[in-house]
Order: sequence, then C-alpha cells, then structure tokens
Amino acid sequence: MNLSLSDLCNEAREFSRQESLHNEPTLFGVTDGKAVGTYLEQKFRDYLLERYQFETGNSARGIDFPSLNIDMKVTSARQPQSSCPFRSARQKVYGLGYGLIVFVYDKSDYPENRTARLNISNAIYIAPDRTADYQLTSSIARVLELNGSEADLIALFMDKNLPVDEIGARDLAREILQVRPVIGCLTISNALQWRLQYTRAIEWAGNYDGVHIIHRAAFL
Repeated sequence: MNLSLSDLCNEAREFSRQESLHNEPTLFGVTDGKAVGTYLEQKFRDYLLERYQFETGNSARGIDFPSLNIDMKVTSARQPQSSCPFRSARQKVYGLGYGLIVFVYDKSDYPENRTARLNISNAIYIAPDRTADYQLTSSIARVLELNGSEADLIALFMDKNLPVDEIGARDLAREILQVRPVIGCLTISNALQWRLQYTRAIEWAGNYDGVHIIHRAAFL
C-alpha cells in the first residue's frame, strides 16, 4: 500500500505512543542529540516500511519522504530546534519548499536496568507554506498593510539581515508585492545552514491552518 499524508500522520501518532513506552538499551547514557535523532528517524522509517511502499529519502532531494514532499525532524523538548540546508533567502519568506513532521522527545535514563526511554511529548505536521520565518513574514505583512513599496521591503530585508544580494532583494520584493506570503510558524536563524526553532509551531499546533497536532502526550 502506498503511503499517503494521512497514513503518515496516523502512523506517527501510533509510533509515538509505542515509543513512549519502549525501554531502549542502546540509548542509555547517550547525550548526543544527533545520535538520538538518527535512532528515532531510522526506527520510524523501518516501522513504515513494514506497512507501506514509499520512496525513501536521498541526498539529492535531501528530504525523508520525497513522494510526499515532507522531511522528518527529531528534537529534544528542552531545546526544540534542528538544522536544514540553506538553499535561498526566499525560504525564509515563502517556506522551505516542503512540509515537516517533527517528533519532540524528552529522554529519561534508567540505571536500574541500563535502558533509556524517549517520551514523545509532541509530534506535529507543518505544511510547506507554514515553514517560513514568523518574525520576517509578520514584518512583511505589516509593511503590506501600510501599502509599503518595493523600497520598503528591501529596507526590511536589510534590517533583518536577510542573506540576499541587491538583485535578489529586488526580485524577492517584487514577488512579495505580487504574491503575499503566509505567516510562518518557525524561527529561522541565519547560519551556514538554516537553524529551525519549533517552539512556536508546537504552541500553534491544532489552532492554525497548516500546523497540525499528530500526538500530544497526556502528561503535558
């Protein structure tokens, strides 16, 4: 059976419930968030492959579920953030170009049996057009509400240190005047890679179009 977006979300919900009850010996004492993320991503991918047919991610596309245009992220509840490749400054305005399924965990170690447990506190789905930067898209919306011009938008880009040259800034401003961007729910920090922060997305999940709750732990 081919994997659909609905299937992905339903299975992520059930996987989150199961994983939150699972004691894993290989994670005992592990403090490297990347190692925990790799473990959970691979386990969920294997879980799905037992049930569905789908194209797996590859380095060329750079996302986990190319046929659904969705990438998977795993992050600690203590600091819910991760990174993704920088393609263009436009991503900060119009979104990354793909959706995100995000697992947020709180890890507990149990010395008595030398195992660890990943309590999945939240699992959310963020639609592609909501993966833009909240602060920048909100500022753009205010400029447009005041009938701002191309020059006003370019000045905003400079003020926000958007990584774009003069020609790129002009082209992006003209595009925005034609196609108004949706308010994003991520905080995207400039770096060699984009740094994505998910706190607002977790808070918005279930209350805004395009930001959906898949799983929320009962203890929250």
